[in-house]
Order: sequence, then C-alpha cells, then structure tokens
Amino acid sequence: MLKQAPSLTCGILTLSDKGSRGERQDSSGPLLRELLTAQGFAVTAYEILPDQEELIAAKLAAWADERRLALIVTTGGTGVSPSDRTPEATRRVIEREIPGLGEAMRAASLKKTPQAVWSRGIAGLRGQTLIINLPGSAKAAKENLEAVLPALAHGIEKIQGSTADCGG
Repeated sequence: MLKQAPSLTCGILTLSDKGSRGERQDSSGPLLRELLTAQGFAVTAYEILPDQEELIAAKLAAWADERRLALIVTTGGTGVSPSDRTPEATRRVIEREIPGLGEAMRAASLKKTPQAVWSRGIAGLRGQTLIINLPGSAKAAKENLEAVLPALAHGIEKIQGSTADCGG
C-alpha cells in the first residue's frame, strides 16, 4: 500500500478505434482501475480514444498539465500495426523518458510469450506526471503493470520531490 495513497491521482487512457466507437467493450481499462485502486491510487480520469496520435498527445498533455495527475497509464496502441501510435504520441509530450520501466515490462512479458518483443510501450515524465504505456489486451496490460507496480510508489515520491535517500 502506498504511504500517500489518498493524494495519488491516476488516469487511465484506453486507445482503441473500435472501443471509441462503442464496437468493443474495454476490458483492460476496468482491470487496470481495479489493480491501481487496490494499491491506493485514486483513478480520477478515464477515457477511451481512437488510435490517433494527435488526440492521444493532446489528452496526455491535458491530464498532466491541467489535471496534474500523478500517474497516467495508457492501454493499447503499443504494437506494430499501422494504427499503433501510442509510444509516438507519448514521446511528443514527455520531457524525460524512463527506459527502465519499459524494459522491466518487456522482460516480464518475455517470460510468458515470445511475442512480447513486439511491444513498444515506453514510460516518461511530463512535469510531475509519470506516463506509462501498457499493451491493449487485459492479460498483457495486467502482467505489464504488475511488473512495475512495486516500484511505482518510490518513483512517484521522487518525481514529486521527495529528498529521502534511495535504499535498496
């Protein structure tokens, strides 16, 4: 459980053309909400957008700059299909990339499937907001989030300016 759980706000952004048109039920967004809430995050923003780079970048920037969320997780658009543009949209808005989070997620996924090599999710900072890209399937999104969830509390504390020493 996070020490500052009540003050940690989170947004979940699902990227799906079919989901945005109501043609597919979002299964990963609600599952991520459940996992994050159980860890003390207050999910205060949730939306489904089509796989359009401009829309994704604008929403990420707005949630970081205007809503000042501590964490934004995206789900979907991290593969190699022509419409998968979430990492590109994320790179447009972050100020600093955090490669270790993407590396940890892919390493955990590779233990379960060789197809994890195709995942292009990244993570980075915009101001004091951490943005993490997760795959679109509920199973893969859960596995990827669980790979980094134990490290998030400490990281978010540091992002928010904690000067406490980093212990092992």
